[in-house]
Amino acid sequence: MEIAVGLDQGLGLSWDEHRELARHAARLGYQSVWTNAGMGRDPLHVCAQWSVASAEVVPGGIGTGISVLPVGQWSVPALAASAAAVGEISGGKFVLGIGSGALHTPFYRRSLGLRDDLRPLGTMREWLETLRPLLAGQTVEHEGKAVTLHGFALASAPNRVPVILGALGPKMLALAGQAADGASFNWCTPEQVAANREVVAQGARAAGRDPGEVTMTEYIRICVDDDVDAARRALVEALIGYALAWPGVNKELGYRGHFGRMGFDEVLTDLENRRDQGASQDELIDAFPDELATQVGYFGPASGAGAAFRRMAEGLDSAIVRVVPARPGVDAVTAVMDACRPTP
Repeated sequence: MEIAVGLDQGLGLSWDEHRELARHAARLGYQSVWTNAGMGRDPLHVCAQWSVASAEVVPGGIGTGISVLPVGQWSVPALAASAAAVGEISGGKFVLGIGSGALHTPFYRRSLGLRDDLRPLGTMREWLETLRPLLAGQTVEHEGKAVTLHGFALASAPNRVPVILGALGPKMLALAGQAADGASFNWCTPEQVAANREVVAQGARAAGRDPGEVTMTEYIRICVDDDVDAARRALVEALIGYALAWPGVNKELGYRGHFGRMGFDEVLTDLENRRDQGASQDELIDAFPDELATQVGYFGPASGAGAAFRRMAEGLDSAIVRVVPARPGVDAVTAVMDACRPTP
């Protein structure tokens, strides 16, 4: 199993700090560094910077990856060209994760000027059917709702860039098995990882593929601090933005549906009711059950972080220590990295 580290776009790091943390990850023995994507810094540029910086420590640098980039903010040709460039810079050690983001919500589609009839599953299928061939140096002919390309190819054949799919529900997991190089999970219990792996494998077999060719990757959020309450609050604050449904959004979709399938519907419904009745964010954090938080992440002293991470990483091909700092500053980031460093 590959052990990687994930540095959130929201950490507010300077470019110098990004580069030094990539070097620190290489010194600690991490095999790759990953970022999420949003409307902040270009995540592909971040990965290129990490690759170059880590090459100062490890010949050729360690791997980099994005998990995941919401496709609504990009076009297939633009993303293919940028990903190919990072693949070249990294010497073929870059992995691109793509996902549907909040495409299931009308607000998201409207904010990006996307067609209202786009749906996550069909959109991601079209992206995989066009992006992967482009990154394999092929010419693409495709006309669909989400992507239309006629005789398009990159100027030169790139280094191989694996494309993994952010997947939560069974249909998207099956699509990852059918048409992606891997599946990217988030906020999973070990039991959910095992269940996901089987659904991905079924999808691969249905498409005539070897399930062993489809990798399983997950962010596992870790917050380290001797002040356990401070660590707990930081982890729960990160979790609560995913777990609670936006008002008016179908609770069977997106992350809310994911947490519901893992058996947390009742407790989340209670928290949503409290929020809708005026509870503050601090009150929701206070009320959030530790039992839920510790099934999908870790908070507390450094001494317990490694074992908790290894427990939650069981069944994965690539387990990413997603850093959740308990307090501002780089020291809180390196505390997590040090606590979960790969064992020799």
